[in-house]
Amino acid sequence: MAIADLSLLEHLEPIARLSVGRRKELAALCFIEKVNQDIDPMRMNMAKAAQAMYLIKGDLGLRYEDGRKVRLRGGNEVTKHPVNADPKIMDTIALTDIEILRIDMDLLDIMMTWDQLSNIDNPAKTAQPSITEKAARSVGDWMNETGVFSAFNLQSGIFSRLPAANVEEMFKRMTSITVTAGQIIIQQGGEGDYYYLIQSGCAQVTRIVDASQPALILAELNEGGAFGEEALVSDNKRNATVTMKTDGELLRLNKKDFVELLKAPIINQISMSEAQGRVNAGAVWADVRLPSEYKYDHIHGAINLPLNEIRQLASSLDKGKEYVLYCQTGRRSSAAAFVLAQGSVKAFVLMGGTRRQ
Repeated sequence: MAIADLSLLEHLEPIARLSVGRRKELAALCFIEKVNQDIDPMRMNMAKAAQAMYLIKGDLGLRYEDGRKVRLRGGNEVTKHPVNADPKIMDTIALTDIEILRIDMDLLDIMMTWDQLSNIDNPAKTAQPSITEKAARSVGDWMNETGVFSAFNLQSGIFSRLPAANVEEMFKRMTSITVTAGQIIIQQGGEGDYYYLIQSGCAQVTRIVDASQPALILAELNEGGAFGEEALVSDNKRNATVTMKTDGELLRLNKKDFVELLKAPIINQISMSEAQGRVNAGAVWADVRLPSEYKYDHIHGAINLPLNEIRQLASSLDKGKEYVLYCQTGRRSSAAAFVLAQGSVKAFVLMGGTRRQ
């Protein structure tokens, strides 16, 4: 297998719509895989359930639930999209030797949600801030940081547990502080007051187990590292000391906001059957994915309300109607519903997204 080239990702949907930094990060996590003729690539590694599969080269046959068969060729307009996106596909067969690219579906969905949220107030923004602008960084600036907010961090720790609808609000409430080498950020035995993210610099985590012995070094945290959540979650005393080894910058969130924002927002999630009932009674299906995703595949009759444009579009919606929002997993639609609720638009979220239907 070969690592995917960045230029290739620029032609795949919806990956091409990610920010440059996110695409570079994703390229390092993607591999081109060769599959021999007469093999079903969708059954390899249980890819149907967990991975988006792109056909890069060669001919692939698809067989649907109704018995219909389709032949796809890599490199055309259709194969810019994942070939296994339709849940009605039963199996596939390599009609020639082929090359495919697989991407973890959850990772891609998290990245799409993150990118669209980071540009929700200014979708045209692409420029990165200069060093002198760091003191006044916006929510989008922080969220676009692929060091602090790397793919790994988005899939683990606080970000994996934080409801998507709360992400933007969390960064609005975060503050940036400048720290110096030798500065103690949290002290073992102290009260839990903040959750911290290392924007730049290096910190050391130590713990005193025996007062007569030197402190044990537990870990060294670098850019993207996080600490302080244990005491906030458990409401206990700090169980370690964190000291800066170098000068740096930290982002921090106070305990009150941390606890509040970890709680799921009030989002009205409904089943597919209830959603269909509401639509039959006059509600409107709304696809909150990007226009390229909507154009390729959407629920019949749905309008397109891209998450990153949701605030601008909210004012044009009929407040006398109900809207049933959907995406693939429910992440982006939950975030969109949260924004629409602030504008007094009555919105429901398709539980689990279209992938679970």
